[in-house]
Parts: sequence; structure tokens; C-alpha cells
Amino acid sequence: MSKVIGIIAGSLRKESFSKKIAKALLSMVPQGFVFEIISIGELPIYNQDFDDHNNVPESYVKFRDEIKNIDGIIFVTPEHNRSIPAALKNALDVASRPAGKNSWDGKTGAVFSNSPGNLSAFGANHHIRQCFVFLNILTMQQPEVYLPHIDKVWDENGNLKDEDTKAFLQKAVEAYIEWFKKIKGE
Repeated sequence: MSKVIGIIAGSLRKESFSKKIAKALLSMVPQGFVFEIISIGELPIYNQDFDDHNNVPESYVKFRDEIKNIDGIIFVTPEHNRSIPAALKNALDVASRPAGKNSWDGKTGAVFSNSPGNLSAFGANHHIRQCFVFLNILTMQQPEVYLPHIDKVWDENGNLKDEDTKAFLQKAVEAYIEWFKKIKGE
């Protein structure tokens, strides 16, 4: 049976580079695995009252189930104000609640950060890793995946055209899969 790896793009923008990267990763899936993009755009801001008063939005239920049913997760994130985007933090919160029902617990994760600038969303990459410690997302440490100048690697149709970036992403995916197998004892 194939292992399912979810991919979450941390940006909600229609033409976001993170969404384009997530889409490009779909073509890099190795045999025995399935990659699927998990959307975070329909999640209302987390409010504990939803759980406390049994008034949980259907989008929360669906998202929590999606996270529970994957074997691993790749987060593709830009940087907003030297941290992760609010929508991505919200997704982490939604799937970690209610208390004692953390859907992220024990998942194997990787962070691929990107930016049109030189810093490649370094701050966001490390901030999300701080969240992972509490959420018990087992995070691939190496290779670190920082994608600078991400605005220059796409063709007019939004397809990844830069061969160096494509090769780097492929190696990162392969490293993640090998790490996943090692952590899961496969």
C-alpha cells in the first residue's frame, strides 16, 4: 500500500510561489508513495470555543481527518514579516486541537521555504520548526531547503523551468523519502 505524503503550501495567494512549488513536487513522487496537496484556504481562524461548545466548522473536521490520514507532510512556505504566514500557523493550530487530539503527532515533516529575495524565507523555515517541537512533527534536518529568487524559475504558464531548481527539489524529495523510511523503520 502506498504511503501518502501531504503537501501544504503556506500562502493563500492565487499565484503563490509556494503553491507552484507544491504542484511541481507532484511530479517528483517516488514509487510506493502518493503526494497530495492539502488546502488550508477554507479554515476559519482557530477559536477554542468551536471545540469547547461542539460547534466545530466542517472545514476543521475535514482538515483534521486529512492530516490524520497522511503518513508524512511537506510544508512549502514563504516568509511573512520574518515568520510563517498566518494561514499556515492557523492550520497548525486547527489540526493540533482539541487538547489531547493532535493530528500532527508523530508525522514526519519537511520544510521547503522560498522567497523572491536572497534570504529564502530563512526566518519562516526556523519559526515553523519551533512549532514542530511542540506538535511532535519529526522534522528532516538535512538537507535544509531554501529556495531564493523563486520568482525567476517559472515559465509563462507557471511551470518550473529552471533545471537547477528542479534538480535541487528532486534531491530534497529523495532525501525526505529516505529519511521517512528510516524514521518509520521501512
